[in-house]
Amino acid sequence: QVQLVESGGGLVQAGGSLRLSCAASGRTFSSYAMGWFRQAPGKEREFVAAISWSDGSTYYEDSAKGRFTISRDNAKNTVYLQMNSLKPEDTAVYYCAADTEVGTTAYEYDYWGQGTQVTVSS
Repeated sequence: QVQLVESGGGLVQAGGSLRLSCAASGRTFSSYAMGWFRQAPGKEREFVAAISWSDGSTYYEDSAKGRFTISRDNAKNTVYLQMNSLKPEDTAVYYCAADTEVGTTAYEYDYWGQGTQVTVSS
């Protein structure tokens, strides 16, 4: 079992930045791929970014490329999502997820946090 707790969400103006954190506990964090997903009201949960456990390879959804950066600190059992140049359409609940293999779809992840709200005002 892996327990995940997100933090760092909030209200920010368009063009601003936020850094989300996801603290993991339980099984060996370094053995898990980590992903960030988001879900806006009335929409499906969608992939944002992921990072592998093996070589640190990163993957991004197209709209996140160049603006968001995923990283992990295995010593702190934490994964981060640095979000810059935020847009109103980035408004959503952001979830972190963990699994033994990296993936870009929600069904590929077994463990989920409770989510943190990000609101970007125009």
